[in-house]
Amino acid sequence: MNRRRFLGHAIAALLTNPTAMTAIGKGAAQRPPTWRSEPMRGAVGTDAPRVSVKLFLCGDVMTGRGIDQILPHPSDPHLYEPYARSASQYVMLAETKTGPLERPVDFGYIWGDALAILERERPDARIINLETAITTSEDAWPAKGIHYRMHPANVPALIAAQIDCCTLANNHVLDWGYRGLAETLTTLRSAGISTAGAGTNAAAAAAPAIIDARDGSRLLVFAFGTESAGVPREWAATDARAGVNFLHELSQRDVETVARQVKGTKRARDIAVAAIHWGANWGYAVRPAQREFAHRLIDSANIDVVLGHSSHHPMGIEVYRDHLILYGCGDFLNDYEGIGGYESFRSDLTVAYFPSLDTATGRLTRLALAPMQIRHFRLNHASAADARWLEQNLTHQGKRYGTRVAPESDMLVVRWNGHLTDR
Repeated sequence: MNRRRFLGHAIAALLTNPTAMTAIGKGAAQRPPTWRSEPMRGAVGTDAPRVSVKLFLCGDVMTGRGIDQILPHPSDPHLYEPYARSASQYVMLAETKTGPLERPVDFGYIWGDALAILERERPDARIINLETAITTSEDAWPAKGIHYRMHPANVPALIAAQIDCCTLANNHVLDWGYRGLAETLTTLRSAGISTAGAGTNAAAAAAPAIIDARDGSRLLVFAFGTESAGVPREWAATDARAGVNFLHELSQRDVETVARQVKGTKRARDIAVAAIHWGANWGYAVRPAQREFAHRLIDSANIDVVLGHSSHHPMGIEVYRDHLILYGCGDFLNDYEGIGGYESFRSDLTVAYFPSLDTATGRLTRLALAPMQIRHFRLNHASAADARWLEQNLTHQGKRYGTRVAPESDMLVVRWNGHLTDR
């Protein structure tokens, strides 16, 4: 049986048998051999044709709390929040708003219509910011209002979407303490999913995830957390303590630190992504320090894509010197359905980002967006009216950066100054 046929059978079995991988997280089950399309063949040289790598990027993926409760192996639901003492309350809120939820759902359920889009787009690498600990730890971080966790036996939910890399430098990875972080890392490693931005010490947290792409090119994913997105300073990894890869000031010193990390790993035809958890949850304003820092990473640190997250809704897109900057991708999956407030931001609407990059230069050649809606704890195709809302809002927010969004079939495409003609 060839590898692709094996993969198809493996995923089909996984989605129809939620108990098939219960032991993952204890190291008993392994991820199928590869998730990416077969690499292009041919020698790489100065006269070689240009090779384009396509990525799937998104913002925060929160598979804990309410979503964890509808998966086949829910965690103990107790919480320590001021207004909720059980994760089941978030399921009830969602059901009150949009109707009953089946329980348990299969592992692929939460990805909904995104699975078919991913299969059609066939990205070379799939990257998410996993804003959830994967653990049975009871070491809830003291004096922290919200604690997200998913049971390790539910990690097949990530495998169902064929995720290559989870960035972890965020304000929830240590919600259940250092034991929770250790189990998160072990569970993802056992599932064959790379991580970036958190580790057993500072060197491990700073190390990039390295994903083979095509024609010898690689994707390097560096991940960073900041205090502006709620990452406690005490979570910063040190030589002697586990934690996250922490940026203290968005200063020139931080740029130089990133530059050293990239220089130590990047080689010709590699694409370097800096995933940064930064900024407020709500609002479209980008602080001048953020924009300047993103530009410096491209100018001085050899970063090709700046992937920002923390905002609960998509923010404006910039293409700086033909390099992509996503200041805030918006939540891609969460359990906020039924929670009131901030309705004008339409945080139920989200985007799957599919940038294509020239491996010789790291420059963006195309950016397609799949408009989605979170409903019933599931990703669904956005309606025509909602896709239009996203198109208009992203165009409005992108004006200051010289970008606009236009419809193309069931997708949206981004045009930018110097690249505004249809392709």
